[in-house]
Amino acid sequence: MKEQELRKILDKAAGLGASYADVRYQCHDSETITVENRTLKSYSSRRLSGFGFRVTTERATGYASTSNSDLESLENTLRNAMKAAKSFRSQRKPFTKTEVNKTEIKLSTKTDPVAVSPEEKVSVALDANKAAWVGDEIKSTITRLALSSDSRLFMSTEGAKVRVKTALVGLAHESVAKANGAMEKVGYSESMCAGFEFIKSKDWNSFAADLSRLAVEAAHSRTPAPGTYPAVIHPEVFGVVLHEAFGHASEGDLVFTGESVLHNRVGDRLASEAVTIIDEGSVKGGYFCPFDDEGTKKGRTVIVKDGLLKGYLHDRNSASEFSVESTGNGRAQDFENVPIVRQTNIYLQPRHHKFEELIEDIDSGIYVMGRGWTGGQVEPGMGTFTFGVGPSKVIRKGELAETVRGVVISGSILDTLKTVDAVGNDLKIVTSAFGACGKGGQRASVGLGGPHVRVREMTVGGR
Repeated sequence: MKEQELRKILDKAAGLGASYADVRYQCHDSETITVENRTLKSYSSRRLSGFGFRVTTERATGYASTSNSDLESLENTLRNAMKAAKSFRSQRKPFTKTEVNKTEIKLSTKTDPVAVSPEEKVSVALDANKAAWVGDEIKSTITRLALSSDSRLFMSTEGAKVRVKTALVGLAHESVAKANGAMEKVGYSESMCAGFEFIKSKDWNSFAADLSRLAVEAAHSRTPAPGTYPAVIHPEVFGVVLHEAFGHASEGDLVFTGESVLHNRVGDRLASEAVTIIDEGSVKGGYFCPFDDEGTKKGRTVIVKDGLLKGYLHDRNSASEFSVESTGNGRAQDFENVPIVRQTNIYLQPRHHKFEELIEDIDSGIYVMGRGWTGGQVEPGMGTFTFGVGPSKVIRKGELAETVRGVVISGSILDTLKTVDAVGNDLKIVTSAFGACGKGGQRASVGLGGPHVRVREMTVGGR
């Protein structure tokens, strides 16, 4: 489908009664290879492509999509979106004004991951899985290699035309070890918005073997004594907590409906002065999102600065409700779904402390290391969280001591942010080819992270 033909179809929206219309085209290729216990278990591939039309009237918004690219199907899809909009009777505010962008951005890659031979990709996963069998205490191993290429085009009746192409690759591994009657599973993954050159640049055999050795060490370890401790938290774990417990609460649609603990809190002190929280579209290590799915440029949004809440994340709809500009956070899972407010890459801004300085004055505490975390649950309306964070280290008299396993951390995100008293000078932001952020029945790739962080009070338990 040529862009000129799409433009002509969009131009017909006004004649149908629309005050605004846009179209999104997407082509997404993905592959996942799974190796289990030295054996190739599956090799799956998928192509998803199609068009989504959104129209607005004075009263409502309508959306419809199709995977057919012929002219008749596209015109019918536009009419179906219009019918959906006309079926509503509720009043709506017009979308907030935004810059009309015309650009094309492509992630710089050397090797298209989908174009690499299946034999080479299988070999990487198979070799890593075999390398994970470091001893008799290893009982099970699973290795996955994931690759995707995503191309999106956005056009609107306002004249916008934005094309973004990216790729995402990664390898995940988990090992199960058994020692003294205890079983322990440790999993981890590394991903990057890049071509297959990222996969070729890493020693995945050592990566998998190290996870197996950590699983064995954890299986020989005790669980921590439950209590409240000072904690030093790995950038990735703190990023996950930040994303889940604070990032979602900062999304404008949840704030507007009163489902967020941050409702009516702009200008309030929510954290210590050491805390500055940023959501940014393009950042090293994160997910490549220079424009959102409404054609709005996604730059650098400061949500919290020196502990003070400065604002929320918005798409054009929620921005209209708050009478502010969109922050470029209108994102959709794919062409079949309408954009909603989503984070891009959320992270804590680094400060000046070295890692050794973070632990040196802790008499008794814990270092949450980051590998093997198993997820958890959050409640954005309450701001509470509980996460399984995997093997960690006891901090004793300012030094890292023995490993503990099955570590669980929990608390209130606002209370936690208020007890952050030192922030590291390192910065690590990550994304994932294996998981995505879920909201409103949609999933979207994101990035998260920050530096190492010291929290003076963290509730710790053992699984």
